[in-house]
Amino acid sequence: MKRLATFIIVVLVAVGIMAWSTPGLLDRVRLGLDLKGGFEILYEAAPLEQGQKVTKQSLTRTAESLEKRANLLGTSEPEVTTEGTNRIRLKIAGVTDEAEVRKKMKEPASLTFRSAEGCKAPDANTADKDKYCKVELVGSDFVENGASVGYSNLNAPVIDIKVKDKKKFAEITKRLLGQPLAIFLDETMLSDPTVNAELTDGKAQISGNYSLDEAKKISDTINLGALPLKLTEKYSQSVGATLGKQSLDKTIESGIIGSIVILIFMIAMYRLPGIIASFGLIVHTWLLILVFVWADFTLTLPGIAAFILGIGMAVDANIITNERIREEIRNGRSVMSSVKAGNKSSLRTILDSNITTIIVGAVMFAFGTGAVKGFALVLIVEIVLSILTNVYFTHYLLSLLVKAGLLKKPKQFGVKESEINAL
Repeated sequence: MKRLATFIIVVLVAVGIMAWSTPGLLDRVRLGLDLKGGFEILYEAAPLEQGQKVTKQSLTRTAESLEKRANLLGTSEPEVTTEGTNRIRLKIAGVTDEAEVRKKMKEPASLTFRSAEGCKAPDANTADKDKYCKVELVGSDFVENGASVGYSNLNAPVIDIKVKDKKKFAEITKRLLGQPLAIFLDETMLSDPTVNAELTDGKAQISGNYSLDEAKKISDTINLGALPLKLTEKYSQSVGATLGKQSLDKTIESGIIGSIVILIFMIAMYRLPGIIASFGLIVHTWLLILVFVWADFTLTLPGIAAFILGIGMAVDANIITNERIREEIRNGRSVMSSVKAGNKSSLRTILDSNITTIIVGAVMFAFGTGAVKGFALVLIVEIVLSILTNVYFTHYLLSLLVKAGLLKKPKQFGVKESEINAL
């Protein structure tokens, strides 16, 4: 009775936890762009100036800048990864205005403050960039993400920015007192205010006839910062939100149908042990979703393919175990002896096949890119969880029922009396 009580408690606790947590976990699973809709771009990076080289550090900093830009633009959980020595792959799901996002991702957005010291005398044909030729402050001099929208004394929208080195800014404003200090975004002059006082607090203000939306757009562009490398699109793929939703719906539908067929097969073939095996598969699926949420993985179609393959391997593990137990019963052993011998003999075979698959998955993850890495990662996690749930967990539950005396007849394992060859 003690073992039966333990079995019931374990099952009830597992069912309760899964029923309570599953809705929340499903809502928190990150979906890739092939399931949610969005776009993917493969960039090739090149130096901004001749004579420079693309280094691992500059490639990493460019990838970080792209991710920062995507976050500032309000996109949903961007994925930015470096590949090889000069490539960056960007994936953004759930985008409504793809053209605008793609444009913003590549904008240099270089903010500079320029003075007219040493420049040629302006005339009617002098361009703004020639009129203000001396760069006093560059993008790296400003506080990162320090631009924000404020309001002037006349309640007009302005852009407030902050400078890292207050002393440097104070020296510039003191030297240029009474002179214009132009503010450029790339080569476009935003404004050319006259310095009326020495600014010692490290703060400056860009004013003009801006609407609130214009001021916010300029502020966001400034916060994007400049990219360390020049990017060229080598490959792009777009998936509409509708197509992504259709893929997800079809995947869920086929997954439910396939799971039901598997559960029916296991129960019809192996009776009560089949029910335990089916319960192990359910726990296995729940644990995989839990790992996805906990590790912040992104679920994609290749990941689902690995998930289905892992489920198939888990089913194989249960079939191997139950068939070994049935062989032992047919050879005339008692049910308890058959369960022990079947679990022991099947464990070696299951571990051998799973470990070799893990090695293959590790090689794919180490040398693959993009979707291949995702497939390999899900497969490895799937196999580890399969060993824990569909081997050790189901073996434990099966042993509890056998020792409790609820599993003691060959027919409960799908073995007919006529099939048993007594020793």
